[in-house]
Amino acid sequence: MAINELQTELAERRKEWIEGLQNETHSIPSIHSEQLNLVKLCCLQSNAETRLEALGFRVGYILVEKVTKDIPRLLTELDKVKFICKEFWTAAFGKQVDNLRTNHQGVYVVQDNKFFTVANFAEGKQYLKESSIFLALPCGIIRGALSNLGIESLVTTSVEALPLVKFHVQLQKSPVP
Repeated sequence: MAINELQTELAERRKEWIEGLQNETHSIPSIHSEQLNLVKLCCLQSNAETRLEALGFRVGYILVEKVTKDIPRLLTELDKVKFICKEFWTAAFGKQVDNLRTNHQGVYVVQDNKFFTVANFAEGKQYLKESSIFLALPCGIIRGALSNLGIESLVTTSVEALPLVKFHVQLQKSPVP
């Protein structure tokens, strides 16, 4: 119940802020209506990709706990990424990755030649733009799993031809205290 109240309060604050901007727009002619519409679009509409990625983060965070409960502790960064590509990927997506590459500077490219969420799309390039919304949840799952293993990361995808998907995992270096 508290979450709903918080969401309602945030929505009211956004609405008040937008109304304040509208009032300022009438008094300051230099602010264009296009800019105001852009602000409205960013603030009032929920970004589906962001919400799916956040949901995936929670799923990956919890799922990796269940998968790692019976294995020895993973010590190195490379061991953790290999674990994600083998055992975790099988538990989460039903098969191991097809290829893992790294530049040894904190960037990994995980390739799945027949990724399940876009496997039913027609092969070719006509659905490439639409595929990003379907890959937000898996990106979140991977990021959540890595986070629970102690690795903060940024996970993005690139799709050159369906159903081949490349996940780019960029590890964030934690600041040294």
